[in-house]
Amino acid sequence: MELQAVAEGLAAVPGRRRVHIHSDSAYIVNCFLEGWWERWEKNGWRNSQKQAVANRDLWERILAETRRHDVVWHKVAGHSGDLLNERVDALARGAIAG
Repeated sequence: MELQAVAEGLAAVPGRRRVHIHSDSAYIVNCFLEGWWERWEKNGWRNSQKQAVANRDLWERILAETRRHDVVWHKVAGHSGDLLNERVDALARGAIAG
């Protein structure tokens, strides 16, 4: 769900902008902060266990948008009463609901 929200949210931003993405998903944030997508792309969209990367279509959409925008990734505390985490979750759910 969050991958789709990120893809749709970035696609909805007009032009070339600096975009801040706040997520409690280390999987999403680390993909970009630690360059996982570069290894996936280089290895034919296979992970370190040689398995196909799940949701490749969404990852490719997000990657295309990160090339269009200046995206700044922020990891927030997850599964807590943290106000920023609750706001991020609400925005992600709203983006999906459209």
